[in-house]
Amino acid sequence: MEKTKEIDVRIIRIKLIDGTSINGQVNLKREPGHDRLSDLIGSNRENFLVVINATINEVGLDNPVRHKTIFVNKDHIIFATPEESEK
Repeated sequence: MEKTKEIDVRIIRIKLIDGTSINGQVNLKREPGHDRLSDLIGSNRENFLVVINATINEVGLDNPVRHKTIFVNKDHIIFATPEESEK
């Protein structure tokens, strides 16, 4: 019997301590019992936030860089917010 994992993808915006901003998607159900972005960010279970379909805007660079998947160290996040349409 195959085990299926529940998925709840949300579009988010992240700001890092170096000024970098990231837009992308996260799976809120990555860890059991989580249904809010703050649950996922505040969890100590994993040190990194997995962001898919990410666009990174680094300070000083004109063109954003797109990535299929990135891992963001939670210690470097200043704030993370769901997109207005996702709240």
